[in-house]
Amino acid sequence: MSLIQNAARRYRSLAVSSLLLALTAGASAQLQPERLYYGKDRQVPIAVEIPGDMEGEARVHIFDAAARFGKNNEHEPVMTASVAAGRVDFASLFPDLWETESPEIRYAQLVVGDSRIGPPLVLQPLLTPVYAVPGPGGQPQFRQLPQTYSGLRIYTEKHAVFETTEGEIEFRMRPDHAPNTVNNFMHLIEGGFYTDIIFHRVIGERDGRPGFVIQVGDPTGTGTGGPGYFIDLEPSELPHDFGVLSMARSSDPNSNGSQVFVCLSRDSTRMLDGLYTSFAEAVSGGDVIRRIGAVRVGAQDRPVDPPRIIRARLVDTPPFGEGSGPLSAEERAPTER
Repeated sequence: MSLIQNAARRYRSLAVSSLLLALTAGASAQLQPERLYYGKDRQVPIAVEIPGDMEGEARVHIFDAAARFGKNNEHEPVMTASVAAGRVDFASLFPDLWETESPEIRYAQLVVGDSRIGPPLVLQPLLTPVYAVPGPGGQPQFRQLPQTYSGLRIYTEKHAVFETTEGEIEFRMRPDHAPNTVNNFMHLIEGGFYTDIIFHRVIGERDGRPGFVIQVGDPTGTGTGGPGYFIDLEPSELPHDFGVLSMARSSDPNSNGSQVFVCLSRDSTRMLDGLYTSFAEAVSGGDVIRRIGAVRVGAQDRPVDPPRIIRARLVDTPPFGEGSGPLSAEERAPTER
């Protein structure tokens, strides 16, 4: 498969394939789901573990995605409830989980006293998805069937880390933009898919033009391989920008799978907005991204000595409101003189 077929044809098309799956909670989490899926209007059992040296009232705060990823992630929770160590039912503590008319991604954070403990849980509503069909000029068009709210997928929030031959890149997931793509990606990492895979296409800075993308995710290294299945294109409003991770595909909008690309600049990748599913953003490893983007390439943008992902792993995120923001924001920030 080739890189990106649109107005900038010289940037060949980005390849792939994929299926939906999610992942279970991390063993170190202080809030741990009993299972991954919960049907609507049923109990939602969650285990609460409170460290023995912690003092103060234990509570669970529920935040919306705007608080998680907005400019001010110190927003007030949309719901809160007191808890004790042991098994609790989120459906009883937070009736709005099932009663809401507008289900959306939310985050559950354990708080003891004034301290946030452990990574948050992601509460993803199971909603009838839109689906893409090819439109005029290859522009995907999305269609929506009558929407049904079937329940929740609940898992410990994770970051993805690429251990590459040039160093590590850490990404935070954006399920608020593309929840099923995030879960597919995490499933592939959990299964060891991204082990010893080369960056088979690199389009860096050339002739004064800013860099475009670095592409990876094909075990064959040819640009035509994938995980043996496809997933549908998900609409995402996460802008393509430096460090943003997005799904590669062929001209068929529903040919997403395991191949991904990391953006090297906003100027070169803004044209991909709405055409490809952006689903994560780098929070560290900007120097690594730049080094990979600067390697020498030959025909068809293939690196002469390809950098590799040695392995990929998932790590617990910091508690809600802690940790680094996206590298794209740092790229846009004015520099002091």
